[in-house]
Amino acid sequence: MGDLVIRAGMQADVGAVLEFWLHAAEGTDRQDSAGKVHALLDRDPEALLLAELDGELVGTLIAGWDGWRAHLYRLAVHPGHRRKGVATALLAAAEERFAKFGAFRIDAMVLDDNTLAHPAWAAAGYAPQPQWARWVKPLSG
Repeated sequence: MGDLVIRAGMQADVGAVLEFWLHAAEGTDRQDSAGKVHALLDRDPEALLLAELDGELVGTLIAGWDGWRAHLYRLAVHPGHRRKGVATALLAAAEERFAKFGAFRIDAMVLDDNTLAHPAWAAAGYAPQPQWARWVKPLSG
């Protein structure tokens, strides 16, 4: 594997990230849009972490900090680059980011049905928290 670089995503990366998620991210009911990713970067310019290998986008992770809690979303690795340390490097960068804020715990949104991802999360030290359930309310139809 060449040189893996982890960097903060920029506004100019949004189109490539959206295209990447179509092929590398687990499908869900999310309504991804350029506007939403631009808004994320406006609010927190370092929240979108990108992994690049020899200049090619091979992984993403949103490491959101709301001033109170640390949240991980959209961990996605290109199918041709899985099991090569890309997710590990992204998670390490996110954990370093959160440590600077004084976070004491990180939560990750992992789909129950995404069983392909479960071993990777477990290997990184994450586990389901059975005493909590996520309650949601859609704001639009």
